[in-house]
Amino acid sequence: MTKEFWLNLPVKDLKKSKEFFTTLGFSFHPRHHNSDDAAGLVIGNSNVIVMLFPESTFKSFTKNDIADTKQGTEVLLSFDAESKEEVDEMLEKAVKAGGTIYGEPHDQGWMYGAGFTDLDGHRWNVLYMDMSKMPKE
Repeated sequence: MTKEFWLNLPVKDLKKSKEFFTTLGFSFHPRHHNSDDAAGLVIGNSNVIVMLFPESTFKSFTKNDIADTKQGTEVLLSFDAESKEEVDEMLEKAVKAGGTIYGEPHDQGWMYGAGFTDLDGHRWNVLYMDMSKMPKE
């Protein structure tokens, strides 16, 4: 059985990407702390790792072209927030750090969410869900 799960994303400038995600409040796995070749972005309590690799490194092991995030979406990365206010704060931080909003905040009653792109155009979705208000089937 698998013990860990991680996603791999190509980035144009690893240092700038690390600064971007640090500004958003994320932490990095100490395994790659001083590396110029990789950074392990830690997501959530289950410590899912999103590995950030310079594009040339990413391309060397995928043996494939890198998706043009201006033309299409290769993945949508989603994470939860503690409140609606935290969703709004995350968007504000993302924009201040150089990201852009692709999905304005939307309230569905039980779920409130929005989306932003990072410096490389990868799409991130941040959601607050109040399960007590979720519609019953």
